[in-house]
Amino acid sequence: MDVDPRKCVACANCVPICPMGAIYIDPAVNRATVNQDECVECYTCYQGMSKERLNPLLVRTIRGLFKLFRLRFEPEPDVCPTDALTPPALVWPRTIRRAFSDPVVAHESTGISGRGTEEVKTNDVTGRVRAGEAGFTIEFGRPGVGVRFRDVQTMLMALVPLPVKFEPQNPVYSLIADPARGTLREEILNEKVLSAILELTTTLEHVPSVLRRVTEVTPTLDTLVCLGVSTRCDDRGENALEPLLRQAGFPIVRGKTNLGLGRAAARPRASEPALSEETRR
Repeated sequence: MDVDPRKCVACANCVPICPMGAIYIDPAVNRATVNQDECVECYTCYQGMSKERLNPLLVRTIRGLFKLFRLRFEPEPDVCPTDALTPPALVWPRTIRRAFSDPVVAHESTGISGRGTEEVKTNDVTGRVRAGEAGFTIEFGRPGVGVRFRDVQTMLMALVPLPVKFEPQNPVYSLIADPARGTLREEILNEKVLSAILELTTTLEHVPSVLRRVTEVTPTLDTLVCLGVSTRCDDRGENALEPLLRQAGFPIVRGKTNLGLGRAAARPRASEPALSEETRR
């Protein structure tokens, strides 16, 4: 994101709006300035602030008079009074920042918006995680933290030697340069985004090794890592995953289950039992 210095009146309303803390008032020019290295092009400031489009000269004059008489007036905190925020013309590889950070922008690789795949939480529709398997979502970054793809690559390279299968519809997968080594495209490694997600599956017997590897790598990364693990429950709601998580020292918190209501359910393989009507609901 850019700030037009001809319009900016240094009201600082955009400073707290930025989830990455990338906007600040530069005292040398008395204008809002964007730290382009930290900006993830999420467009929160541009889309989240109202725009009054007032004349900048008029606003500066009024603010100057108020300051002279020791009076204080500031516009509403969610308003850019002069419409000074200006979306830049993004080019590769910076375009990747907005694709992963702006939730309303669709990824070119998937055709949908968001950092993961469309049906990651509706396994009854996709059937990605089969009986005897576990699905992992490894999320990097959060507002205020972000993540550079160099850190995503570090985790990816650590997981590739394990018996895991990465989800090809995941946006990060399309950025892999060498699947055998788990390396990403060189030009994106220093790009920073709000967050990114790796999605993979493995058999239940290999869950402990994946958990160990994630635990070992996470402290070496300059970001926050959130781990989600899923599996299929039987008709009684029981599963073999929870004991494995407890043994590895992970607290068990049963997450939400999103059903693809109105969508055709995935057909089970011949080697696994079909879901009962009670389970499908």
